[in-house]
Amino acid sequence: MTRTAITVRHGAGHSELLLLAAAAAWAWVALRRGDMGSGAMAWDLPAFLGMWTVMMAAMMLPATSPVAALYARTVPVHRTPRMIAFTAGYVLVWSAAGLPAYALAGGATHLATTRPAAGTAAAAAVFAVNGVYQLSPLKDRCLAKCRSPIGLLLRYASYRGPSRHLRAGAHHGAFCLGCCWSLMLLFTAFGVMNPWAMVGLAAVVTTEKRLPRGRLVARAVGLASLALAIAVFWAPLLATNLTGGGMGGMGLRHL
Repeated sequence: MTRTAITVRHGAGHSELLLLAAAAAWAWVALRRGDMGSGAMAWDLPAFLGMWTVMMAAMMLPATSPVAALYARTVPVHRTPRMIAFTAGYVLVWSAAGLPAYALAGGATHLATTRPAAGTAAAAAVFAVNGVYQLSPLKDRCLAKCRSPIGLLLRYASYRGPSRHLRAGAHHGAFCLGCCWSLMLLFTAFGVMNPWAMVGLAAVVTTEKRLPRGRLVARAVGLASLALAIAVFWAPLLATNLTGGGMGGMGLRHL
């Protein structure tokens, strides 16, 4: 077996490790589905952030596993700790995104329970924001960094200090957040703990980042989102979490 074959094999092993972690996160979400969106969690910010972090790990690790594995392969030794630190920094960025998600979830629940008509208008705004951003140059720039991260990896090679791997993961996570924040905003319409929304959005994120025609997929999702911004006025159940029809455990109650 050649040295190149060994390197590729080890890289595949690192990628598989992250896919296994993502699978464990999906399993945990499935097992805890009955607790998702409960009143206790709605009042408990740490519990919400914990659930949000597991959700983001489940959704985002499959898309970023090749980058983390490639980062680990840039050195000949200590590859697994390097990849773990990189992934931890990446996940920390998405954990921090749980703070605005918590506030938006509370606002969505309030609108759905008190002013459904305003909730419909808010849903249209959410779909429109995502649609416009999906078609924007900033989305293209962030997606390009996620799809072809070689330039970023060269930058990370200059990082020094014991926290360099964590910083590298956080930096990549920031680009990923810049790429996907508007997609995560759709949880406001569909329900922040909606497992079906999780599956659909995770598929979009992974397709955008890993398939050859990912850019076209991003644009198609943007156009579809703009269409939903109009259609929701005639079909409010497209955004049940904001229009009062989807509170059965998928939104945050009692906020």
